[in-house]
Amino acid sequence: MEAVRATVEKIRNLEVKGARNVAIAALEVLKVVAKETKAKNREAFLDELTEAKNMLFVSRPTEPLMRNAVRFVLNTVEGSEKKKVPDLSKIVTSGSKKFMQELEASQERIAEIGAKRILDGMVVFTHCHSSTVTYLLKKAKQNGRIFEVICTETRPVFQGRITANELLELGIKTTLIVDSAARSFMKADIAIVGADALTSEGNVVNKIGTATIALVAREARVPFYVVSELLKFDSATLWGEYEGIEERSRDEVWEEAPEKLVVRNPAFEVVKREFIHGIICEEGIIPPQLVMEIAKQKYPWVF
Repeated sequence: MEAVRATVEKIRNLEVKGARNVAIAALEVLKVVAKETKAKNREAFLDELTEAKNMLFVSRPTEPLMRNAVRFVLNTVEGSEKKKVPDLSKIVTSGSKKFMQELEASQERIAEIGAKRILDGMVVFTHCHSSTVTYLLKKAKQNGRIFEVICTETRPVFQGRITANELLELGIKTTLIVDSAARSFMKADIAIVGADALTSEGNVVNKIGTATIALVAREARVPFYVVSELLKFDSATLWGEYEGIEERSRDEVWEEAPEKLVVRNPAFEVVKREFIHGIICEEGIIPPQLVMEIAKQKYPWVF
């Protein structure tokens, strides 16, 4: 399990960032576990995978995509009638590949749908970094749309700089602003953000500051869209659990803060569904109230 522990530490320390990258890292380490297994029978092999799953699940609280990726692979193995360990190991590899193909197809479909909302001359406002949002904007650019983007720096880790660099590489006019200037620059035509989790109530969990952007967008009468794969649905919220909100080190905010000063650093927050114009997902642009129903139709195994 050394490989799993190393991956867990990388996730915790933000060496691996972004829901998609965290899910990929988890799938890759499951393949390592399957390849290097010492298990002699099916039961022992499943025990090893379950141990790896439990370690990965507690690495970060706000990672339903990663949990669903791991859940998919384990369900595939458990649903197999294979008894021999080498055969089960191959199923881990093929299951991981199938999940990634589904994820990539979802991103492509989301980009095709969402890019249609980007029109010539638009100003797009975004927050934090989302590979799915960036891909959507790339698709709009490839479709010949001429637009510009305003992105926040996204303190305290400055993920907005990643967004800015990627957009510049795509040849998209981009303006970076400090988070507190959001209202002053909410002269946009549309606001688009990613998501880390979707809940049963239709609320969205995303990077801290997203709820402020949603509030500002509503006050400025700018439509606020969330871009997300339905695979980010957290089924635990259906049974009364709250999506975990990770709180990170105070040093990210102020490395040499006075010892007696209380410094809070939540990494995520909840955006209430009433502030969301629509969720752009692989099944179309849907109202947040329908997220659970559509996710259940598309991915019943998540439940």
